[in-house]
Amino acid sequence: MSAGQASAAAVATSEVGGDRFVDLLRHGETLGGARFRGVQDDQLSPAGWAQMRAAVAEGAWERILTSPARRCAAFGEDLAGRLGVPLEVWPEVGERDFGEWEGRSAAEIPIEDLSRFWADPVGYTPPGAEPFAALQARTLVAWRRLRAQDAERLLLITHGGIIRVLLGAVLGMPPSHLLFLEVPHACLSRLRIPAVLGEPSLVAHGRAR
Repeated sequence: MSAGQASAAAVATSEVGGDRFVDLLRHGETLGGARFRGVQDDQLSPAGWAQMRAAVAEGAWERILTSPARRCAAFGEDLAGRLGVPLEVWPEVGERDFGEWEGRSAAEIPIEDLSRFWADPVGYTPPGAEPFAALQARTLVAWRRLRAQDAERLLLITHGGIIRVLLGAVLGMPPSHLLFLEVPHACLSRLRIPAVLGEPSLVAHGRAR
């Protein structure tokens, strides 16, 4: 058996052995355009609905989990109804509260403050915002819940910040590097949770089906 055949056989054996998969879907474009939008509960734009429908067009899941935000939950409710699967709302995967920056575009924030945030998104907290450590802590609580689920295929509909923390946990990335992970609207990523041996892994980012 060649090395390639051995690798393919190992993957097939792994999947037959009960590996589970968690797909992470960021919400699509929202009404109001690009801005710091955490707890501000804007709805999906028509383009956002189309983006998300395209992302899940070939998917099949046993259960759908969602952030409480309308830009996630409304799509989750629609998809769960079409697929005939349960929908659960998980508050811990809601987006970060950006405090005084909520609803403001980058151009509306003093350049000195914005520069500090981009230079040190972990250490610098916008005025009145949720600290990164708090966001990370509740996201990791959600990650432990995800790993404990028994469904073979789950879909989590959430936000860019949550997805970056989850991917960072799987890949062992330092928090200071998480912004290097691009998570555009309706980005779909897949994580594998092995049934027996090994640690969770990233199967695909951006084109998981």
